[in-house]
Formats: sequence, C-alpha cells, structure tokens
Amino acid sequence: MKELFRSTDPTVMAFASALLQGEDIDCFQMDVNMSILEGGIGVFPRRMMVRSEDYDRALRVMTDNDIPPGR
Repeated sequence: MKELFRSTDPTVMAFASALLQGEDIDCFQMDVNMSILEGGIGVFPRRMMVRSEDYDRALRVMTDNDIPPGR
C-alpha cells in the first residue's frame, strides 16, 4: 500500500474514494478512528492508501479532478 494523499476534509475523502472506485482502483482510508476520537475538529488527517501498482493511475485520477497530492 502506498499513501496517495491525506486530508482532514471528509468530503474530499468521500469524493476521492468514489472517483477511485469508478476507475476500478481499490483504496483504503487509514486513521479514520483517530479522526473520530478527536471529535471531528479536523486535527488528525486521514490517509488515502492505494496499491503500489495502482499508484500512478490513482495519482492521475486525483490530479485530473483537482485533488492535489498531500492535501
């Protein structure tokens, strides 16, 4: 697994997941439980992970949809 990007915005994470699934790219959100524990104030970012072999294609999907890496 390789980190594609991170964000504290749950709407960006949901949008990115939908885009990736639409392209048949498996993805996984890490640190979801940490963001729940902090009470939703946006201190701990969630990380979007993809398989290493899908990383380049996933990165292209994100940049084509104005989601910069490392956000």
